[in-house]
Amino acid sequence: MSGLWIILTAILVSSACALLGTFLVLRKMAMVGDAISHAVLPGIAVAFLISGRESLWILAGATAFGLIAVFLIQMLQGGGLSSDASIGIVFTALFAAGVILISLNAQNIDLDLDHVLFGEIAYVQWDQLALGGVDVGPRAVWMLGITLFVILVLLTLFYKQFKICSFDPALAAASGIPVALFHYLLMGMVSMTSVASFDSVGAILVVGMLIVPAATAYLLTDRLGIMLTYSVLIGAASSVAGYYMAFLLDASIAGCMVASAGGLFVLAFLFSPLHGVVVRRFLRGRGSREVQL
Repeated sequence: MSGLWIILTAILVSSACALLGTFLVLRKMAMVGDAISHAVLPGIAVAFLISGRESLWILAGATAFGLIAVFLIQMLQGGGLSSDASIGIVFTALFAAGVILISLNAQNIDLDLDHVLFGEIAYVQWDQLALGGVDVGPRAVWMLGITLFVILVLLTLFYKQFKICSFDPALAAASGIPVALFHYLLMGMVSMTSVASFDSVGAILVVGMLIVPAATAYLLTDRLGIMLTYSVLIGAASSVAGYYMAFLLDASIAGCMVASAGGLFVLAFLFSPLHGVVVRRFLRGRGSREVQL
């Protein structure tokens, strides 16, 4: 049963990350997802110090610091600093602040740096949520399930707006769509997903779940709806394959899941019918032979 909880948790993480990662990839904002997943750490640490393991406080603190990170990145870019430099400065500074807070208060909070970096997905079944004195399942599953539900509701309600803002922000603004509002709404969802995924895959590996399945789907289709579906399926497949790989290798479960996602990306990069390197070379070579004939 513990294996099923681990796989279910991983699928919820990968699905939530893949949906948001699709829009990050389309907006060429993959590194912003990296920045947010690291920048939420001081918010999590502060919330732990104030409230212990109270999920709502942790979610609020992390989301707030994620939005602060986005605001600071935008401010530095507006001041003339390049995008990559702005992202690097903000996320390293905030992540370092979170590491210092945890190091100084390690005896007072139920967090350590290994947990922060790599997560503890193998132990999710031991942290049960009790309602009325009855255990209803792992806390992480409920938290991730609610997070995924919120993401699905928002993306369904505002699918058209997110789509136009991702492909043509100028057209979106001309159409009266508040581009800045949907930008910060997307960033807020990324922050929320990052902290919801923290126990499962940690700060570093959540970046892989945000970007790799979406980037793989990007190589397979040019249609947004299909890309969203593919990214979720790729994330789920990576979760299942990674769990059994970790079991066979006696290695980190979260690490194997992201490694599996990386393997699927390599296959798509090489053999995708649309953008695969091998396929394009094959078609180019066949075209050259036809011209010679």
